[in-house]
Amino acid sequence: MPVYLGITDPKVTRNLLMYRYKQLDGAYHNAKQQGLKGALFPMVTFDGIECHNEWEITFEEIHRNGDIAFAIYNYTRYTGDTSYVLNEGSKVLTEISRFWADRVHYSQRNKNYMIHGVTGPDEYENNVDNNWYTNILAQWTLKYTLQILKEVSPEQAKKLNVSEDEKKHWQDIVDNMYLPYDKDLNIFVQHDGFLDKDLKPVSEIPADQLPLNQNWSWDKILRSPYIKQGDVLQGIWDFIDDFTPEQKKSNFDFYEQYTVHESSLSPAIYSVLAADLHYEEKAVELYERTARLDLDNYNNDTVDGLHITAMTGGWIAVVQGFAGMRVRDGKLHYAPFLPKKWSHYSFRQVFRDRLIEVDVDQDGSHFKLIDGEPITIDVAGKPVELSK
Repeated sequence: MPVYLGITDPKVTRNLLMYRYKQLDGAYHNAKQQGLKGALFPMVTFDGIECHNEWEITFEEIHRNGDIAFAIYNYTRYTGDTSYVLNEGSKVLTEISRFWADRVHYSQRNKNYMIHGVTGPDEYENNVDNNWYTNILAQWTLKYTLQILKEVSPEQAKKLNVSEDEKKHWQDIVDNMYLPYDKDLNIFVQHDGFLDKDLKPVSEIPADQLPLNQNWSWDKILRSPYIKQGDVLQGIWDFIDDFTPEQKKSNFDFYEQYTVHESSLSPAIYSVLAADLHYEEKAVELYERTARLDLDNYNNDTVDGLHITAMTGGWIAVVQGFAGMRVRDGKLHYAPFLPKKWSHYSFRQVFRDRLIEVDVDQDGSHFKLIDGEPITIDVAGKPVELSK
């Protein structure tokens, strides 16, 4: 979705969100299969009903529900179009929130809400308790839904039929969700028990044993500390402006050393975070890994086909990473820098009925409005007026 938002007509992205709305019936079925209320959107489907055949994915990789809620937020934030979120989207958010409210349980011992038995984004960990990413997305989704319920029309609110007791329960979950944290390391802990593993960095794995998924047994992978793709760091990327530089640094420094990037989704996210932290060499290294994933056959699996996610990851790494593009309060922000080994980079970006060209070279950053009404953008903290 970030790429579609940046390069196509917003109708394309809105259609993706409408696809989810139109498959709510299947999502109700998926939740009911787990004995739960609300809607659980599928990992793999033809008609909305889950057809993935691995239990640790089908029943446990439920953060996908939060990802869909985040996609609604991301579309609304980027385009400024509230027509979806206040209508069909509010229905999707409500049913996802009902799922989360039923899926959590309250720990009397800890006085917190928890989510046990999940698989987080790191698919080299199955059936774990309190995956930080899953828990924070569930908490955030409930909070965002409560906000949207205040903004919908009275007619839509009546259709959604969310009782005051439901809202109070959702707010209680938001206020008391358990989010694993280690104060000594100042990191968000990927899940309960992660720090009890034999924590040896990827650099200690012999090269002939990589990729792990082609050389190790599954049980050995599960027992190891090695991370297939961004998990905690995926959550920090989602909400990158909500964390302090110190939090981003401590979590990146800790988790990057254990990540094998055996998913095409992984290196681009790490590249953006490395760029945000001004780790220039690491940002370029991870960009090259996503851009050249199939060309250099990093994971010895190009024979299976091209990784489209890595191709979109290359765009994300340049635009959000090296150019530092963010949307804050409806305004476009950039913080560009040019890696020492590059001569320049450029891209065009669609934003709210404008087409903007960005070119960064050794002389600095250059912005041009190709199409649309004049717009004020922020570049490294300073307003810049663009007009044709």
